[in-house]
Amino acid sequence: MKKPLKHTLLNSMLVVGLMASVLSAAQAPVLGKSKDTSYLIAFKNDLPDDFEEQIEDAGGKVETVVEDIGIVSASSDDPDFLDKLTESSDVLAAEEELEIFLDEEEPEAADGQPITDIPQPDWDDPDQNYHDLQWDVKRVTNDFASHDISKGDSGTVVGIIDTGLDFDHPDLRKNADEEGSKTFVPGTDDAWDENGHGTHVAGSIAADGKVLGIGPKLTVRAYRVFGATGGAQQSWITSALVTAANDKVDVVNMSLGGWRWMAQNYGEKGDSASIVAYHRAVQYAVKKGVTVVVAAGNDSRNLGSLHDMQEYWKETYGLDIKGPSRVVPAQLPGVITVSSSNEWSEDEIAFYSNYGNPIDIAAPGGDNGPVYDALYRKDPKGDYLNKRDFHYRTLSTWPTYLPSYFTSNLKGYAYLHGTSMAAPKVAGIAAVIKSEHPNYSPAQVAAVIRKTAVDYGKKGQDKYFGAGEANIFQALED
Repeated sequence: MKKPLKHTLLNSMLVVGLMASVLSAAQAPVLGKSKDTSYLIAFKNDLPDDFEEQIEDAGGKVETVVEDIGIVSASSDDPDFLDKLTESSDVLAAEEELEIFLDEEEPEAADGQPITDIPQPDWDDPDQNYHDLQWDVKRVTNDFASHDISKGDSGTVVGIIDTGLDFDHPDLRKNADEEGSKTFVPGTDDAWDENGHGTHVAGSIAADGKVLGIGPKLTVRAYRVFGATGGAQQSWITSALVTAANDKVDVVNMSLGGWRWMAQNYGEKGDSASIVAYHRAVQYAVKKGVTVVVAAGNDSRNLGSLHDMQEYWKETYGLDIKGPSRVVPAQLPGVITVSSSNEWSEDEIAFYSNYGNPIDIAAPGGDNGPVYDALYRKDPKGDYLNKRDFHYRTLSTWPTYLPSYFTSNLKGYAYLHGTSMAAPKVAGIAAVIKSEHPNYSPAQVAAVIRKTAVDYGKKGQDKYFGAGEANIFQALED
């Protein structure tokens, strides 16, 4: 049975322990917002002096303003709001605002599968650790040998646009900047993680304890765009990226995103407002010197194939999309787009990972093991949940105050997989490079990452691994 578009546009870029679905903001309750429809508006250039008056005259109320890039969100209960607003020559694009929602991964058929043979963390024992279980970080650091050269430094900041952080986690409390962190979720006043995803991402970057990140001396800062149960509206994500750039972070990690088709498929002209907002925010950040790292997504799709993208819409939603579609921010210029490699193969990327010409680099994001992989590739629609082996996923930090994630019984740690887990490896690598070369531009950082990658898959650049699997040891040795 196909999913109705009005209720859920599946976006699995946060698959791992979490799934994300994209809905218009009017279709679900939003913390701190009315039940009015929410709209995203891209003005042609700078915000006109009377932008608020224009929105009010059209029957709307301003909600979020991203002044630096001419983006505004507004709410309205007037069904003619868009028609009235777009009569203005100042408006480039406007549409109902999309919102990404997080759902827990389905744990069915997990009987006998959760990992239970690992001792629980003893926070009073400094010698106890899980370093040997970190196959992913070990591989891109050459068994942590890169730490002997550089662990990064506290002056190099990675902004994590995600669900927030557990600032008191024993492995993160030395490196997590709670004071500088921000929330963009209405109705919240802090950036503490109530989902787990952001904390897991942060551990891969800068954990320093029972698990280790790529740069254990780096600083991580949360830009929270997801609530405990609510989603992330486009304007919140855009505002978070612009704010992080203005805060002068060095690197941003965005393990989020979604499918959008170009606006002509709505019978309009030009790009949609959400694509304009993403594009402007990324370009703004890059011009400020920020290296932006993003996940490729977990739809097993070729992002460079028009046919594959159209087939996705047809199979999933029964829609015939005539023009091109894009995954944003993965297919925007200026970002480093990361596909997911696995533990057991140098020829195959993870079964779920998107691929194609937008891929710049790969990094370990884990999977369910070779048995599950073989079955999935033979029949992607089959039910093989009982063939999953969670040991092949990636182990990182998890909020100590949340229940154990279903893949294991560990408190404070979790096994997850996805391009969401691959991207922070590259963000950590970018930050360590930046700590060693503070004057490097985002383009120079990206060039080092590509040049020093381990060449997996076909020789040279390919559509699965990009330039290869990122490796910080080789980058530091170069």
